[in-house]
Formats: sequence, structure tokens, C-alpha cells
Amino acid sequence: MATRAHALRALGSRNYRLYFGGQLVSVIGTWMQQVALSWLVYQMTHSAMMLGIVAFCGRIPSFALTPFAGLLADRFNRHRLLIVTQTFAMLQGFAMAALTLSGKEQLWELIALALVLGVVRSFDVPVRQSFVPEMIERAEDLPNAIALNSSVMNGARLIGPMVAGAVIAVLSVGACFLIDAVSYLAVLAALVAMRVPEREVRHSGRNPIADLREGLRYAFGAPEIRAILTLLAIVSLVGQPYVVLLPIYATQLLNGGAAALGYLTAAGGIGALIGVGYLASLPDARGLGSVLPLSAVCFGAGLIAFSFSRLLPLSMACLVLAGVGMMLGTAASNTVLQTIVADHMRGRVMAFYTLSVMGMIPIGGLLEGTLAHLVGAAVTTGTSGVIVALAGLWFAWKLPQLKEALARGGA
Repeated sequence: MATRAHALRALGSRNYRLYFGGQLVSVIGTWMQQVALSWLVYQMTHSAMMLGIVAFCGRIPSFALTPFAGLLADRFNRHRLLIVTQTFAMLQGFAMAALTLSGKEQLWELIALALVLGVVRSFDVPVRQSFVPEMIERAEDLPNAIALNSSVMNGARLIGPMVAGAVIAVLSVGACFLIDAVSYLAVLAALVAMRVPEREVRHSGRNPIADLREGLRYAFGAPEIRAILTLLAIVSLVGQPYVVLLPIYATQLLNGGAAALGYLTAAGGIGALIGVGYLASLPDARGLGSVLPLSAVCFGAGLIAFSFSRLLPLSMACLVLAGVGMMLGTAASNTVLQTIVADHMRGRVMAFYTLSVMGMIPIGGLLEGTLAHLVGAAVTTGTSGVIVALAGLWFAWKLPQLKEALARGGA
């Protein structure tokens, strides 16, 4: 019982407890939309390249807009900004539902709405990441809050795809989009119910470009932050886009359907939950430096094994391993960065974190979709796994600098 309480200690903060519950409902809907969109696009086109293009359009806005979102998070009230971004995400969900339930959807319309959601998420994610410390009443609970936040994302990743597969089979793709739109009401209600003290906001008096340059110098001038962001960028570019190819594995290589796609996606979520469960049990962030290279090697090994499998249970086991590695790396990086950065730079640094993750995924999705079209999904995924594992070995050389930063508590 004491161990369980320790793993859930961040829920002792009222604001974070509200946020946790609202996000759990909302992110289940988000994963339903992602699975439904991939399934719909593949059914319309039967093209691996088109899957990559849609994923590219949904993520590429973050490449251009995320740095400015981080600046907004440092200059303005993060709580109010988050209410705005979640409202726009809900409206996009209702638009997607209306389009698909009408039965007259066209590919260009799906791409346009994916692009709209990409713009919204470009602002939402850095603001949400930098807002987490404001919801925590005790600073020592921050690493636990970040781990629990990742558990929400990946618990939803486990539940959402399975629900999406069932809803698609019983009702329709459009029903998934409608459920996603309604789910945003939960997180909006939680945000409105919060009592967040006013945060002191620093105004430099300079133009935004000067403040962005300051953020760049701060993040990339610190070797430990630079190394973390580089590892994340490599893993996100060549590793995380494997999800774009899952419809091909489900239908062509494993001879399944929508249910198989849901199982594969959920398997990665199970692995991710295992990873965040481990992180939530840690007392602090000091031991996370060694986790980062190991997580990349684990992720890469899972992808390599997955590329060879032609049995659904074995493929799911491989994706559990990949999910453990992927989430350990992403959540541990988030925790380390939040621990070592100064608060007035938090928004910009977390924007670069988001850019290293979300900004690389669309480019990687486009590349992997194109490569899968040329050489096949299995060869593409296996090659990606090798690159991810090698990136982990490279990062192992950077551990001394990172451990020193964690020991002194700041960059």
C-alpha cells in the first residue's frame, strides 16, 4: 500500500488530480481518432505513401510553430492558454465527425483537418508540458507527476485503439471522431474547476525573435540538454513513425483487420505503461541518466524483432518491448529536462523538447511511408530499429555531463 501511495503521490495535489482525470478521458478519444483516421485513409487509398503524407500533414505544423508556442507559455498565463487550445481541438473533432458521418468525406478534406489539428497541437503540447509544475503543490512530486502524465497518455493508448477497433466494426469510423470530440469536454471541465495561483511572468521587453534566440542559446548551449534533444530527435525521426505502417502489418503481413490494428497499437501502449510504472516508482530524477541510452537500445531491439514477425501474438510482444523503450526514453527525458531548467525558460525548452519529438515524427512518417512503398514495411522498420539502437549507444558517451547536471539540479 505504501508503495502504491508513493507511485501516486502527485495526485495529492488537487489541480493535478483534476487534470489527470480529465486528460484520461480526453486522450482515449484522441487515440480513437488517430486509429480511425489511419484506418479510413488506408481503406480509401491502400497506399503506404498516403499514410505517411497524412501523418506528415498532421504533425508538420509543430516544426514551424512550436518554438513560438514555447515563447507564449513563458510570456502568458499557461492555464488560460491551455483552455483555448483544448477548445479548438474539440471543435476540430466535431468537424471531423460531421464530415465522416455525412458519408461524403474526401481525402483532401481529411488532410486539411489533420493539418488544423496539427496547428492546434503545436501550441497545446508545449503549454501543457510547461504547465505541469504549476499544478503540483510540492516540488519533489514533479518527477512523479510527469510519469503519471505519461501513464495517462499511454493508458489511453492501450484503451483507445481497442475501443476504436470495436466502434469501427460495430458502428462506423465517424462514430470514433464524434466520441473524440465529446471527450474534450472532460478536460475542459477539469481546467475550469482548477484554482491556479497567478504566476509571475517575466517580460524582457525585447521582440519575440530575440527571446527565441535566448531560448536557443540556453537549450543548445548546455551540453546535457543538447544531447537529450538530439537523442529524442533521432528516435522520433526514425523510430516513432513505425505506427504509420501498422495498418500494412495488420492487413498484409499479419492477415488481420481493424481489430488486429487495434491490438498492435495497444501492445505498444502496454509496454509504455510498464515503462511509466517504473518511472513513477522512482523517488527522484537522479538515476534517469542511465535510463536514456538503455531505453533507445530497447526500443530499437523491439522494432527489429517486430519487422521479422509474421504472427500476431509475437508481433504484439515485440511492440510491448518497443513501447517500454520508447516511453522510458520520452518520459525520462521530459523529467530530466523539467528538473534541470529554470522556470522562466521552461516553456521554450519544453517547446524544443516537443519539436524534437513531434517535429521529427511527420518527417519520419513521410520518409517511412515512402521507403515502405519502395522496399516494403518490414525492411523499413528493421532499418529504423538499428538506427535507434545505435543512437542509444552514442548517447551513452554523454552520460557524465548529464549526471553532473542532475547532481547540481540545473543547466
